[in-house]
Amino acid sequence: MSAKAKILIIDDDADYRASTRALLESEGYEVREATSGKRGLELARAHPPDLIVLDIMMDSLGEGYTVNQALKFSEPFRALRDTPVIMASSVEQDPESLFGWIGDTERIRPDAYMTKPLDIPLFLQRVRELLER
Repeated sequence: MSAKAKILIIDDDADYRASTRALLESEGYEVREATSGKRGLELARAHPPDLIVLDIMMDSLGEGYTVNQALKFSEPFRALRDTPVIMASSVEQDPESLFGWIGDTERIRPDAYMTKPLDIPLFLQRVRELLER
């Protein structure tokens, strides 16, 4: 993947978006930001990213999982189905432990899950690995 890969950050925390954007841009990535899941989906369709960094809790407790499910399984987002998603949240539980009671969590599982504050070297490693897929 080229150094100008496009990354979309979807998070309602302005400070987190700004710091993550600065980090990713310092690594040579082109970054867009969205403050909500709805706006993130709109931006993803209008300007398809190569990777998405997605918060879990925005307007609702599990908004990030709803966005991920739309990206992976909703017809309007068919072109984005293979776009890797890194979920980053202060919640230290993956979807299996949070939503295991629903049965199969495959439809909401991200490609990578990280907790905030981010382990920066590990985060950048995950970004590179997912972009190289």
